[in-house]
Amino acid sequence: MKKIAALMLLLCLLLGGCAKSGPVETEIFAMDTYMRIRVWGDSGLVSDVCDEIYRLETLFSVTDEKGEIFALNRDGKAALSAETAELLAKAAALSERTGGAFDPTVYPLVRAWGFTADEQRVPAQDELSALLPSVGVEHLQLNGTEAVLTGGAQLDLGGIAKGYTAQKCLLYLENEGVQTAMVSLGGNVQTLGTKPDGSAWVIGIADPNEPSEAVATLTFTGSMALVTSGGYQRCFEKDGVRYHHILDPETGLPAGSGLASVTVITSDGTTADALSTALFVMGLEKGAEFWRGSDDFEAVFITQEGKIVATEGAAAMLGGCEFEVLAR
Repeated sequence: MKKIAALMLLLCLLLGGCAKSGPVETEIFAMDTYMRIRVWGDSGLVSDVCDEIYRLETLFSVTDEKGEIFALNRDGKAALSAETAELLAKAAALSERTGGAFDPTVYPLVRAWGFTADEQRVPAQDELSALLPSVGVEHLQLNGTEAVLTGGAQLDLGGIAKGYTAQKCLLYLENEGVQTAMVSLGGNVQTLGTKPDGSAWVIGIADPNEPSEAVATLTFTGSMALVTSGGYQRCFEKDGVRYHHILDPETGLPAGSGLASVTVITSDGTTADALSTALFVMGLEKGAEFWRGSDDFEAVFITQEGKIVATEGAAAMLGGCEFEVLAR
């Protein structure tokens, strides 16, 4: 939590301070992270956005008994709201697109590691091997707003829900006539429009070794989603070995891809969230090839050795560091 709070302070400073004469803003704790909402315009809309975040948090929670994902995991089938059905369809499509590097059915593995209960442990290999057959998006069947899980599968939308929520919040604000806003939901940052004074958005990329400090910045104008996934965000140490929460769906182990973090930049928060997880699992080489075969996102990779590698589009926004550029 201290790391998250430090990141929120870092973001606040990079965006030019938190002056009372600027946007209306608030900070809340939801989806297991600190969130900041900034709106230039109707102050009442900030409260509306917070209410929407809390509502979606309940729908997508794996631990809240009032939630739809909780009920689906418990019963193996459920009638869903339009939002949950939409998110599951997007999650399934992004899982297929990434060859399973992003997978919403990893909850049995996440639970085995104790990340949802805050009681982290290192499961035995035979325990993980027994769970792996239940992991795979093929176990999720969708028919409109009806969902069925097969083969003992259970869902965890932690790798996509915040991105979807940020996207929904900014779409609501835009429909209400807001021209400028920014939401920061943990490692998910999304902007709407250009700041009234015409200045650029400046978003810091956290240093994986010192998360309260920025190792680089991304500067841009207009609407954009930036999502960072990193092994430093949720981790624990056992017998001198550090284990992080981004699991490889193929092995059930924390992804050992050689990356410390990945930041994805695109126009859609849902896509950015899922792809940041997928690229972290893939690693630099496979992630670079995936980017070359895509046309809807840019990325900044930071290796465990501290090397920063940016795709061509991201390189045009990147500053404050030395980096290599990936060409198509």
